[in-house]
Amino acid sequence: MVNIAEVTAAPSPDLLTPDNCAVLFIDHQPQMFFGTGSGDRTAIINSTVGLAKAAKVFDVPTVLSTVASESFSGPLMPQLADVFPDQKIIDRTTMNAWEDVNFVEAVKATGREKLVIAGLWTEVCVVLPVLSAIAQGYEVYVVTDASGGVSPQAHEHAVQRMIQAGAVPVTWVQVLLELQRDWARTETYAAVGDVVKAHGGTYGLGLVYAQAVIGAHAAG
Repeated sequence: MVNIAEVTAAPSPDLLTPDNCAVLFIDHQPQMFFGTGSGDRTAIINSTVGLAKAAKVFDVPTVLSTVASESFSGPLMPQLADVFPDQKIIDRTTMNAWEDVNFVEAVKATGREKLVIAGLWTEVCVVLPVLSAIAQGYEVYVVTDASGGVSPQAHEHAVQRMIQAGAVPVTWVQVLLELQRDWARTETYAAVGDVVKAHGGTYGLGLVYAQAVIGAHAAG
């Protein structure tokens, strides 16, 4: 029941902020993309890079991980690696990243309790660490449009399994705008606009139009 006297103009603690979350990218590699059939792979690439740039704009800690990069899956996709050129990529043999000591130590080193996770495939290399992280007390947000499974059914069933375990499904634009949350935050305003224009599809084109017609201060 609402106590009107205690209602204030304050954000929910459940919201993602640049200071309370980390972003984990798991197995965005060529061989994994070859087997992805749940949605348009170009769109997944675009969403993944958009998410990466969102993390970069807000200086959110990130963890990059691959599986069997030299023997089977190939390197991390270059569009993602280019966003974090100086960051070490953690390669694993385990399908479940949460069973790799180096990966878990990297997550722990971020000091964050909210984890934003995207990866390939949803039904294996995403669902396994998500369930494992939740079991150890983390709050997990799964970026569904920056993830993909071998079929629509595999992706959807994995997402539902994670939701039932307590994970929150989000999209990359949702993460970006939740981190910004106020267009008066001028220190990230222009950079957020650039990410939207580069990766936001028709939303980005709309922003280009608004700025051209209304002016440079047209909000998203």
